[in-house]
Amino acid sequence: MTHTATRRSRTAPAVLTALRAAAVLTVVSLLVQFLTAGGFVGQQGGEGAEAAHSVGAIVLHVLSGLTVVAAALTWRAGAALWPTVVAALVFVLSFVQAYVGSNGPLSVHIPGAMVLTVGAVLVAAWSFTPGAAGRR
Repeated sequence: MTHTATRRSRTAPAVLTALRAAAVLTVVSLLVQFLTAGGFVGQQGGEGAEAAHSVGAIVLHVLSGLTVVAAALTWRAGAALWPTVVAALVFVLSFVQAYVGSNGPLSVHIPGAMVLTVGAVLVAAWSFTPGAAGRR
């Protein structure tokens, strides 16, 4: 008797909930990053806003990493691969953004933030579609 591995037909509800939570929190953390950046770029918040922006970058790394893990689990359950790839790109680019934010010009850092945001919003929006639940 032979046994072949088969893919599950649906994503477990807990995994789907984890994906949705992580993806939405990633987008929220990016929003907080925009707010704190505005505070110290305009010199209104000074060092406090810059410190908050730095802490926010760490939070973004953690949340985007959790989004990758949850997206990968949904892919293994039969959902599309592209959200996992996009989530992984957001995760990696968040580190590039942190480096450029500390060492590079804002003319690179700001467009990079837009790319991160588009990727994070795509994954978050997809997580609420029927395709995120996997094959039926």
